[in-house]
Amino acid sequence: MLYTSFSHLPGIGRATSQRLNAAGIYTWDDALSRQDLPLESHLRGEFLRGLEESRKRLEAGDALWFSQRLGNAEQWRLYPHFYHNAAYVDIETTGLAWPQAAITSIALYDGKDLKVYVHGHNLEAFLDDMEEYALLITWNGRGFDVPFIRRALQTPLQMAHLDLLPVFRSLGLTGGLKKVEKHLGLDRDELDGVDGYTAVQLWREYELTGRESALETMLAYNAEDVFSLEFLSRYACAQFGCPVQSDGVKPVNPFKADLRLLSRLREERAARGGRW
Repeated sequence: MLYTSFSHLPGIGRATSQRLNAAGIYTWDDALSRQDLPLESHLRGEFLRGLEESRKRLEAGDALWFSQRLGNAEQWRLYPHFYHNAAYVDIETTGLAWPQAAITSIALYDGKDLKVYVHGHNLEAFLDDMEEYALLITWNGRGFDVPFIRRALQTPLQMAHLDLLPVFRSLGLTGGLKKVEKHLGLDRDELDGVDGYTAVQLWREYELTGRESALETMLAYNAEDVFSLEFLSRYACAQFGCPVQSDGVKPVNPFKADLRLLSRLREERAARGGRW
């Protein structure tokens, strides 16, 4: 959790944090109550002022302030404090490189409600809805989703951001989202094996034919991504010793996949040798 972290403060790295812990200082309160801080004299004043500022920022719910000061692999510390006001977000695209590429859909899940935004329909509404949340949660969002959203929707999207990819790397779990899900025993049932390539195929099918089932299947896949992010966020925090309570109810995907269409697209993909 945040109040057991010192690494967001200037001059406090891993070695200094370990030295504080070795002296029995594990929390902000521990540090503020001690007169014998094991710190160089020139660091003590700034360190104590930083802790007081941290208290005020946390009380004010300023997630961005902490996010800007924590390393990518430490952003999980935000989750226990802000999960109740978090947005799990994932995008689908046309699969091309920028600037030829476009966002086809965005899924947003807040632990209760699912919202989807579709190119040519309501994509711009995503930015207004995001103003309700304090914490953005993605998988590889720093490298893909957020830069894409910023360019496509011409927005800074400046908010606290928990990208789970570097967090899971620090836990020794590497690879993409689907690989990590498999490792943890997650099953997407009828959407098992569907990936970003398939999402591109589904969007092309929708554009060419106007077939609503193609769009709905893509949105079903997009929704499963954000549902997964909630589970993975809780899993990561539990590994770091700060489990977050869950009601144990699995989200119900409101979109239904067209299994016949998926079967045909798999056959077409195989016939092309997996090429775009």
